[in-house]
Amino acid sequence: MSNPMQTPGAFSWSELMTTDPEAAMQFYGDLFCWQMLPIPMNDVDYNVVQNGESMIGGIMPIPKDAPPGMPPGWGCYVTVADCDASANKAVELGGKIVAGPMDIENVGRMAVIQDPQGAVLSIIAYFSA
Repeated sequence: MSNPMQTPGAFSWSELMTTDPEAAMQFYGDLFCWQMLPIPMNDVDYNVVQNGESMIGGIMPIPKDAPPGMPPGWGCYVTVADCDASANKAVELGGKIVAGPMDIENVGRMAVIQDPQGAVLSIIAYFSA
């Protein structure tokens, strides 16, 4: 059976951007019995969230280049076959590209899109293993 994360159209990852990653990891670790695995990613202190053996998400600081006053929040990713094509299609359908498309080293190519009503969603095409 294929990896569900690789299935186009599937919600595949959740990610928390926060002002205090350490406190968030303590809170969610205690609340859900999640384990945290630090993963160095470029200039970001990234922590993968594990539920048992499954990697289900990440926790990271709010990026320095984020809009001023951006509050902490959870975001989700939907898998796509082609990140650039899907981002362009979002624009054709009346949406916007908020960030990217960009490569995440050893992971995939992602973008953040916004639908015509203003809701934001991340899309990702995972690199083949």
